[in-house]
Amino acid sequence: SSYLFALPVRGSEGLYMVNGPPSFTESTAFQRDTGKNCKAVAFSKDGSLFAWCNGEKVNIVNVASAELLRSFDLPKAVCLEFSPKNNVLATWQAYTTAKDGTAGVPNLQLHDVKTGKCLKSFIQKKMQNWCPCWADDESICARNVNNEVHFFENNNFNTIANKLHLQKVNDFVLSPGAQPTKVAVYVPGSKGAPSFIRLYQYPNFGGPQSALANKSFFKADKVTMLWNKKATAVLVIASTEVDKTGASYYGEQTLHYIATNGESAVVQLPKNGPIYDVVWNPNSAEFCAVYGFMPAKATVFNLKCDPVFDFGTGPRNAAYYSPHGHILVLAGFGNLRGQMEVWDVKNYKLISKPVASDSTYFAWCPDGEHIVTATCAPRLRVSNGYKIWHYTGSLLHSYEVPLNEEMWQVSWQPFLDGVFPAKAVKYQAVPSELPRAEPKPAQAYRPPALRNKPVTSSKLHEDEPPQNMKPQSGSSDKPPSKTALKNQRKHEAKKAAKQEAKADVNQESTQSSASQNAPRSAVPAVTSGDPEVDKKIKNLKK
Repeated sequence: SSYLFALPVRGSEGLYMVNGPPSFTESTAFQRDTGKNCKAVAFSKDGSLFAWCNGEKVNIVNVASAELLRSFDLPKAVCLEFSPKNNVLATWQAYTTAKDGTAGVPNLQLHDVKTGKCLKSFIQKKMQNWCPCWADDESICARNVNNEVHFFENNNFNTIANKLHLQKVNDFVLSPGAQPTKVAVYVPGSKGAPSFIRLYQYPNFGGPQSALANKSFFKADKVTMLWNKKATAVLVIASTEVDKTGASYYGEQTLHYIATNGESAVVQLPKNGPIYDVVWNPNSAEFCAVYGFMPAKATVFNLKCDPVFDFGTGPRNAAYYSPHGHILVLAGFGNLRGQMEVWDVKNYKLISKPVASDSTYFAWCPDGEHIVTATCAPRLRVSNGYKIWHYTGSLLHSYEVPLNEEMWQVSWQPFLDGVFPAKAVKYQAVPSELPRAEPKPAQAYRPPALRNKPVTSSKLHEDEPPQNMKPQSGSSDKPPSKTALKNQRKHEAKKAAKQEAKADVNQESTQSSASQNAPRSAVPAVTSGDPEVDKKIKNLKK
């Protein structure tokens, strides 16, 4: 492509920009900041502006020309974010109280990007959810203050235009996209009352009747609310800190669906266990959930919460749709080995299975073709670095930091939707200078007695194949019954016994033929064809 992507890399070697595919060279336009104190970086939503703080100043540059646009004296800033239309830069530093116990100075600042003047300062004690939320057109901006949501209009932060006041708003999310803006709010349950989530359309907050939708549920200590791109529905992952049944370390999770037309449902997940990840397809018409005790299941659901496609089970705990929604990556990162499955969503065909071991980060490039995976500190302290892949499985570029250095962050420069046209899905691996990254398969431990015998595979569990790769037994798609499974196991055991008998007989015949040839002819080394009879013969011979 004719686009030059920027990939900022932040770590103990400083902050620098790498040109994305196809060159992968360090950008000469952006002057490397060699300080070891770069705490945060941020792109504007359209990718045209880039800001970073280096322990002395917060700087803003124009990405295309690398020209320094603004510099703020904020040595303690640790968080940065641009408003969606690049009008405001929000910065946050840790809140400190004065020695005599009086209130500290405001630590959340909103700066006008064009003039550099500070529009407003707030006291924001918690780092979690520190940044105000804007509607995509910046017509409204909202922040949670003492359990109520304050709304400002058109970046006028001196007047609170609206308040959403419920008993205790713990969290809220504004809908993406054009006006009218919708708000999802979460109020945790207390004293036997359930938690609830309500959807409102701004600015109609006049009591429960004015809500677009309302869903209450028990079993929620915290929730994650995910709007789809078209702002027609919210998925809610509700989780408890502790699983009362003792089945899981992770507490218990449930998945709820709430639509702005008032419909709501609990998404029925056919396997028990944690919910690791839930993602909307950018087309807003379906979503994928990864769930269940390992090996985890992955399923795509439609807006009726009915399963559309079941990927079976495997070592995975994350899902990532490409920006155009054509491709879905299922991956196992963290405590899993980094296996990725790249799927063509339209035809549900597997495209490739690359492996990015020890990855702590994964991100699609806005072009919908490339992927970056990275191993970053402090999650992992050794062999930090990043890899750039094509979704067809080819590893195009790999960088590992020198010994005793660390990498803290890498990310793609964002672009607005529509900059990159959607392309047809390829299956053929694109050419690469680098050899294919084939990880060495770990050999299972074998006790000395078995080491020179043929390997029999004994998996702890069989992975369930995706629904379109299941062996077609007749026309029914139903899972096999218990008795069928029992018979299948018996049949497999018989088969194994038969194989073993053959191997043993052959081994004995070769050993003894060397020592004594004559009497051997009495017991011919042929199988009778019936494993039960063979077994008896074998025991008699023993």
